[in-house]
Amino acid sequence: MSTERNSLACILPPDLLARATRGMAAKERLVALETLNVDHTFRQARAEAAGRQGARAPQTLAAAAGGAPQRRIYDQHHSEDGARGDLVRSEGQPPVADRSVNQAYDNFGATYNLYWDVFHRDSIDGQGLTINGMVHFGTAYNNAFWDGQGHMYFGDGDGKMLTDTTKSLDVVGHELTHGVTQNEANLIYSGQSGALNESISDVFGSLVKQYALHQSAATANWLIGEDIVGPLLLPALRSMKAPGTANKYDNQPADMTKYVRTASDNGGVHANSGIPNHAFYVVATTLGGNAWDSAGTIWYESLSDAALKPNATFSAFAEITVRQARVRFGATSTEVDAVRAGWDAVKVPVRAAASALV
Repeated sequence: MSTERNSLACILPPDLLARATRGMAAKERLVALETLNVDHTFRQARAEAAGRQGARAPQTLAAAAGGAPQRRIYDQHHSEDGARGDLVRSEGQPPVADRSVNQAYDNFGATYNLYWDVFHRDSIDGQGLTINGMVHFGTAYNNAFWDGQGHMYFGDGDGKMLTDTTKSLDVVGHELTHGVTQNEANLIYSGQSGALNESISDVFGSLVKQYALHQSAATANWLIGEDIVGPLLLPALRSMKAPGTANKYDNQPADMTKYVRTASDNGGVHANSGIPNHAFYVVATTLGGNAWDSAGTIWYESLSDAALKPNATFSAFAEITVRQARVRFGATSTEVDAVRAGWDAVKVPVRAAASALV
């Protein structure tokens, strides 16, 4: 089994962190390097756990009914050891004095609502998995991540690169979607399959935000992490509308002609995710209305399709999206045309024969 499929999926890419350190003052550089060190430690621990437990995360028993999340928020008190810390808010309890605790709780709920209301999915695993939020992780920790074992960790940020990561709807949606992908397609976190893994998280993270804020495809700004970036990363972490323009360190390509070939960041998974990200943006804005309706449904059904293999390429995923659009909306539908236009826009080839697959 490849441990690459269990690599740590952080919202702030390690290559971006490394590039940003070059122009930092000594104190800021130490903070950024400490974030990289912590991330590396968790990657090692997660790979070792994956070797013991198998490819997929352990699942809980199904919830009694469904339709309501099960949330637990823990205060890590700036610890970096991964321990659970103190339980400070459980499902159904009222808000507490700590804003980070309440933001994590609320944004977990918003993510659950999109998946339940639109896709009829009961939590991360489809079986009512309890979602654990670990707030105040580390000291000035510039990241947030899903650990693959039912926990999302939130750094408070250093105020320069990131701020409190609990307040971002799309970042929470992004990280929890890594758990959905893990339970559905288990995409290997390397190369194009890893970039698809990252892109799917950006897609559904953006949909969580749009659904919660009642934004249409036309009114959404398609930025990821705009509300948690500090002055060094303004205005956002990524742009699905215009990959490569989100901040001065953003190296995402918008199409295959600029595909990043690198050994870092598991083969450029965060950089190259800009390509399928932009494809989805084109599909959603071409169709108009609410992006979670037609475009989101096609992407969700494609993620759940048994034909999506762990080592899927962009083209393989594109062909599945065309087929899903045909199955749901018809061979001559505007949805099929929009999906094909999206992949054409980013120069990802889709076999002509894919249109006939049903």
